[in-house]
Amino acid sequence: MKKNCKIIVIGSGPAGLTAAIYAARGGLEPIVISGDQPGGQLMLTSDVENFPGFDEPIKGPALMERMRRQAERFGTKFVDRSITEVDLTSIPLKIRTDSGEGGAADNNLFLTESIIIATGASAIWLGLDSEQRLKGKGVSSCATCDGFFFKGKNVVVVGGGDTAIEEALFLSKLTSSVKVIHRRNKLKASAAMQQKAFNNNKIFFIWNSIVTEIIGSSKVEGIRVKNIVNEGITDIKTDAVFIAIGHKPNTEIFEGQLELDNRSYIIKHNGSKTNIEGVFVAGDAYDYKYRQAITAAGSGCRAALDAIKYLESKE
Repeated sequence: MKKNCKIIVIGSGPAGLTAAIYAARGGLEPIVISGDQPGGQLMLTSDVENFPGFDEPIKGPALMERMRRQAERFGTKFVDRSITEVDLTSIPLKIRTDSGEGGAADNNLFLTESIIIATGASAIWLGLDSEQRLKGKGVSSCATCDGFFFKGKNVVVVGGGDTAIEEALFLSKLTSSVKVIHRRNKLKASAAMQQKAFNNNKIFFIWNSIVTEIIGSSKVEGIRVKNIVNEGITDIKTDAVFIAIGHKPNTEIFEGQLELDNRSYIIKHNGSKTNIEGVFVAGDAYDYKYRQAITAAGSGCRAALDAIKYLESKE
């Protein structure tokens, strides 16, 4: 059992690690519970070129390892476990984890005066084996992150909502062509977004179709598409596939305790505060708009500063 802990950070992506760095430098000796995917979504990213401070590309896992070492240097302790239960009804706040590999069953209850939630969000994928195999090798869920690598190439976007059309419009500025694959015969995106896409001579639509296979051994070379009306199968050459069918915030464990919106993103108030005293939020657990490593890191800084101020007010 952990007693007299000032602050716990839940999550170890850019938001969580930045929060830990600031909290540690503020003398709080934070504990980071890293979850079942330490490092967050950047662990699935190959070259990162848009994080300030690096004049050459850095691999996503390398960036997260450097941030973790920086947090450790200032006194952050890491618990590489997953959370099984939280109780936010009273101070001290309570977090229970699994026992971890080789851990003791009686050492999984953590008590703390404050929490920063940085659990992030997960992209919704198609569920194909080839998709998982080629992640970071032409399969991506973020055009802003990875579109630059396909300048002058032909790419595909899967989806038909606002996110998919935003991705397609962004990619059309960089690539030779963008094919949008949608399972219906009309888009779900807003009328304004649709008009922009229809007026763009680089964007083409393949309707009533689903991707059944991503083709390529070491990188994306094409996709196999099935028309769900006539069941016809077509192979399409492409250099990249951007999956844009949505994101799901990793907030299930907080349901019934934290205020969530209708998409299960945490609602924040007055900076990074949640509806529960002593509980703050950072990163993609609330941010459904920007979803960038640098914006997540910035929100981690804000959450830590808010938490420090809160704890000082309780002294």
